[in-house]
Amino acid sequence: MNKISVPHDGLVFVGDGRKALFLRNEGDEKFANFVTVNVMAEENAYSHEQGVDRPGRVYQSALSAARSAVETTDWHDVEEIRFAQRAAAALEIVVRERSATAVVIAAPARTLAELRRVLNANVKAKIIGEIDKDFTKMPVWEIERHISG
Repeated sequence: MNKISVPHDGLVFVGDGRKALFLRNEGDEKFANFVTVNVMAEENAYSHEQGVDRPGRVYQSALSAARSAVETTDWHDVEEIRFAQRAAAALEIVVRERSATAVVIAAPARTLAELRRVLNANVKAKIIGEIDKDFTKMPVWEIERHISG
């Protein structure tokens, strides 16, 4: 994996569908020192704990007796998408408040895709790197080692 040079006061967003870390580089590009600015975390129960409805049925037409089942909603996935949207809104606030000039995003593919979809243009313009990995369970010093070297 290529390392990313995060400038002084650059922001690093590390997130998945349940947890988001907002880190700032107090060091420089050569000697990074990530510190935590903010943390978001939510409990997201398993789908079978969130919804108990049976799958619906769809009839092909009024003239036919043929019918088929409709896939059940995965409430766990829905909540992960909603969390990513809330995390994107929080990232926009942190970028604006800190006048960040550089942002690095590290998240699993699905979360990364949702962030790309919902982030505003001002934040997107400041992104200097994206990493398709989940670092949320790592300590900050290890995240720093994976991202900046």
